[in-house]
Amino acid sequence: MEKATFGAGCFWGIEAAFRKVKGVKTAAVGYSGGTLKNPTYEDVCAGLTGHAEVVQVSYEQAEVSYQELLDVFWEIHDPTTLNRQGPDVGTQYRSAIFFHTPEQEAAARASKENLEAGGRHQRPVVTEITPAAEFYRAEEYHQQYLEKRGQAHCRF
Repeated sequence: MEKATFGAGCFWGIEAAFRKVKGVKTAAVGYSGGTLKNPTYEDVCAGLTGHAEVVQVSYEQAEVSYQELLDVFWEIHDPTTLNRQGPDVGTQYRSAIFFHTPEQEAAARASKENLEAGGRHQRPVVTEITPAAEFYRAEEYHQQYLEKRGQAHCRF
């Protein structure tokens, strides 16, 4: 089983999107990339911990490739908005790929370069690509939040 960690704005919608991908075994929402140990949702929302809201995916490489997960990541958010997705503003909503292996890093960088070269976006892609940091699982009420409420996606 492999791990992948992505930040693309509010983690509820990201989690829902990745849970639909064949080969993804689990998707958990949480926080990564910051300095505070064991942050809470309130800590992260205050924007002072440096964490991003992320989804950590466990997947079976024989069923879904990391590249396919990257394709989903690029599709579900706007990677050209710095520290913002929709109405959510702050570094905790940044576009980020946290790689777990050198192969993931190479794939993420190549994927970002291909996206930039493809001309799909008018503005530069601002997605950060950094080594996976400690993942702190979010509070249980955040896990499968949209599913628990019968929603398919975030409503803003």
